[in-house]
Amino acid sequence: MLISQLMTVTVPVADQEKALAFYTEVLGFEVRTDNPFPMGRWLTVAPKGAETGLLLASWFPDMAPIGGLVVAAPNLDALAARLGEHGMDFQGPTDEPWGRQLLFADPFGNGFVVSPA
Repeated sequence: MLISQLMTVTVPVADQEKALAFYTEVLGFEVRTDNPFPMGRWLTVAPKGAETGLLLASWFPDMAPIGGLVVAAPNLDALAARLGEHGMDFQGPTDEPWGRQLLFADPFGNGFVVSPA
């Protein structure tokens, strides 16, 4: 085996504090690391118990938002309601030939596809 684990996915954000608030307060992620870094903070978040985290990186101002991060949630309707409570745009949940899904983007345009857990 050459690669054994996917540790961190870099998510470009313009404002780390705003991103931190969204990922922790709206999505319920936990902070994994929050350390000084030469270009800002090394700030990672993840769902509780997840092996892979998201690096909320503000030092890539020209990096386009990423799309299609596929995640799982136990209750798509509850997640949709939570996103709506916070004024976030989303699509669904919808029933598709491949299963149920919910689509949304974070405040910086990074796209998520949510499937049932």
